[in-house]
Amino acid sequence: MQVTIETTEALERKMTVQLPAEDFQQEVQKRLQDTARRARLPGFRPGRVPLKEIQRRFGPGVRQEVAGELMQRTVFQAMAEQSLRPAGQPSLEWVSEKDDSQFTYAATFEVFPEVALGDLSGATVESPEAEVTEADIDTMIERLQEQRKAFVVEEGRAAENGDEVTVDFTGYLGEEAFEGGAAEDAKIVLGSGRMIPGFEEGLVGLKAGEEKRLEVTFPEDYGNEALKGQAAVFEIKAKAIAKAEMPELDEAFFTQFGVEDGELSSFRAEVKSNMERELRNAVRTRVKNQVMDALADTHEVDLPKAMVHEEIHRMQHDMARQFGGQGMDPHQLPGELFRSQAERRVKLGLLMSHVVDEQAMTADDARVEAMLDDIAAPYDEPEQVKSWYHGNDEQMSQLRNAAIEEQVIDWLLEKMTVSTVAMSYEDALAAAQQQGKGSDDDDAAEDGSAES
Repeated sequence: MQVTIETTEALERKMTVQLPAEDFQQEVQKRLQDTARRARLPGFRPGRVPLKEIQRRFGPGVRQEVAGELMQRTVFQAMAEQSLRPAGQPSLEWVSEKDDSQFTYAATFEVFPEVALGDLSGATVESPEAEVTEADIDTMIERLQEQRKAFVVEEGRAAENGDEVTVDFTGYLGEEAFEGGAAEDAKIVLGSGRMIPGFEEGLVGLKAGEEKRLEVTFPEDYGNEALKGQAAVFEIKAKAIAKAEMPELDEAFFTQFGVEDGELSSFRAEVKSNMERELRNAVRTRVKNQVMDALADTHEVDLPKAMVHEEIHRMQHDMARQFGGQGMDPHQLPGELFRSQAERRVKLGLLMSHVVDEQAMTADDARVEAMLDDIAAPYDEPEQVKSWYHGNDEQMSQLRNAAIEEQVIDWLLEKMTVSTVAMSYEDALAAAQQQGKGSDDDDAAEDGSAES
């Protein structure tokens, strides 16, 4: 095997490979002979088609097929002999035969860039320091009660904030009812902020059976372009008023959260444990995001186009699944929308892989088990969850990869300046959520209803 390498771009290589043509020619002849035995051609008896006729009809296709298989079989061997690491599938081209003694083809591909870790001592990371207080637990329990509240219809009740009001309504611009502005048996919780400003406030005081004409103005940033800033009138009929009833903190309520002994102290302990786990994850996420930002900002890396394209392709499919389901063609989403984020992901992936290779990192078993404990803890039967993971090679592989990523973050943190920032539980969670929030601002309403 004779191999020559040409650098065509920063990361692109063109590799020309020459092989003795004898094996190629023998395989071509063997397949043509096999074809001759099987061929059914008009005017010829089965198995009696002259080889010359077989070559005329099938020769070019057979040669292309054998050539493709030979190139696929030898290209990665040639790369390995030249110590080349391809960053994607090579493009193969069979060079026209000018010398019957040689089989020649060209492979064009990108290689992984040379990566060197720069100085990270100037990077500063803020690590939140927070704890779960008794007041935080009280707030969380109230939130859990709020999530499980029931609405009970009360006859003759005048609607108050917090009540669920069932109404029919029709919206008008001038004298004309507008599309999407009507509903029947709509259930609206007053004070929830679900409707446009003034709508929920206008329902306060209504009783079942009463009607009201409500004048409101759509916000200037409303999602429906035709309704932005428009003054509208809604004709409303109240049909039922229901008062919110919070569940009691009793055994039935505690059982919903896996607390079987019926004790408030056990329930509070369970809530605290879940909150502490959520807090640990939030702090870890905030720190990790800052480390990733510093890593990306302090390094310039040549990025293989093939890897960026593959990441864009993956992001297109992810978004198509998220918003369009199976019927949406991912390629309808312009690739340029994802390019910046894809390039960042590829850069970080290359830098993280460099650390793993340079430090010969492998997943720490204790860390893997600790992560598995966190995953299993919320379930009623955590040991069954852990057993399932241990019996699933793919899931355990993903868990080990996540553990290695955390180990890289820890290693990088040692190179940076870390400052501790005191925060409340709520602020620590909010900070992590804000930092990890996506850039999708398309949360406008889809129709012209009174929902904000």
